[in-house]
Parts: sequence; C-alpha cells; structure tokens
Amino acid sequence: LSPGAKMGCFTFIKVMMILFNLAIFLSGGTLLGVGIWVKVDGESFLKIFGTLSTSILQVVNVAYLLIVIGAILLVIGFLGCYGAQKESKCLLMMFFSVVLIIFIAEVAAAVVALVFTGLAETLLTGLVTPLLKEKYGVDDTFTHIWNVTMTEVHCCGLNNYTDFNNSYFYETHHGYPRQCCDMQDTCNSTVAAEMAVQGCFKQILEEIRTNAGVAGGVAAGIAALEIAAMAVSMYLYCRLDEK
Repeated sequence: LSPGAKMGCFTFIKVMMILFNLAIFLSGGTLLGVGIWVKVDGESFLKIFGTLSTSILQVVNVAYLLIVIGAILLVIGFLGCYGAQKESKCLLMMFFSVVLIIFIAEVAAAVVALVFTGLAETLLTGLVTPLLKEKYGVDDTFTHIWNVTMTEVHCCGLNNYTDFNNSYFYETHHGYPRQCCDMQDTCNSTVAAEMAVQGCFKQILEEIRTNAGVAGGVAAGIAALEIAAMAVSMYLYCRLDEK
C-alpha cells in the first residue's frame, strides 16, 4: 500500500477504536450508575425490573456486581478511547493487557464451570447459605429477591430446604418459606421433605444447560470482540513506531 493508503487505514482504525471504546465507557458508566441505584434504593429497582427475577444474578448481590462490572468497563473504555485518541503507546499497551487478563480469566472461569461444577456449588454454599440464615426475613430487599426467585424458578434455598435450618426465619416462623413446600400454608420439615423442592442452584444450572446454545453464542461473541479489540490495539501500537 502507498503511504497515503496506510495512513488512511490507520486513521480509520483509530476512529473505530475511539468510537468502540467510547461506547464501552458509556456502558460502564450506565452500569455503575445502575449499581449505585440498586445499592441505594433496591426496592424501586426490583419493582421496575421484576421480570428479571429468574436470572442467576439474583443469587448474588446485584448492586456490587454491577458496580464492579461498570468500573471495569469504565477503565477499559477510558484506556482504549483516550489511548487511541492521544496515540499513547503506554495506554494502548495497558488496554491490551487489561483485556488480555479479562479474556484469560473468562476462559479459566468457563473451564472451572464446566469441569468443577461441584466445586462451584461448594463455594456458593459456603458464601450464600450463611447469608440465608442471617439475612432472610431480616433484610427486606434480600428477602424479597429470594422470595421472587424461589417463586419464579420454583426452587427452595440454594441447595434445598435444609439451608434454612437454624436460620432467623426458621426460629421466628417455626418452619420454612412456603416455596419450599410448593406454596402450601404449612411448611415444616416433614412436608418439605415430601415435596423435595430442588435448590435454586440446581434449577438455575438446568436452565443454563437448556439454553447452553444461546449462552455459548453470547460468550463466543464477547470473546471475538475481545480478540478484535486486542488485535486493533496492538496494530495501532505497532503502527505508532512507523510514524
């Protein structure tokens, strides 16, 4: 290619890099804002987005998850957009490194999720079960999230009804949540054992497996975007040496 064509190609890719990362930056800011909103006023968020109750995000703290993801996207978007605009090799290399680390972490997480499902269940049990015992029936937002999740997904606790043993709810109500007994008014250990309602982890895992094609397609799309972003940033980085 002629010098003019090379320069035109470089300028085009630079502009695309800026626009792409500007979109990431704005998306990160939006997620960060929503995360702060959920943390400050979770009740109104749940009233508006109640249809998302079957999402796996309801098992974890939505607010902190959105804040972390939003902050990461803000950093990535800033490094890519500002680095391309200023033609800074340092910022472009930082952008490449951050995206590469995230890509490796995603691949590792996918491998762990596929190979060590039992380990993931053990880790979640260690994290979520104590929260159910302490906060279910005490924290209104936490209780509402789990009530909606258990009702919509038709599940009980993380593993099963025994997650509520020795919990605040069990001690004060002398029984389990109605969802653990298929919405019967009386829900004691005998009825819960007979109903054998599955835990939310297993139910959500089954939903993920049912929609594995869609989840795999989304994951592949994200991976392709990350690879493209790394390739473009490295192209700009190398072309700056020739300028």
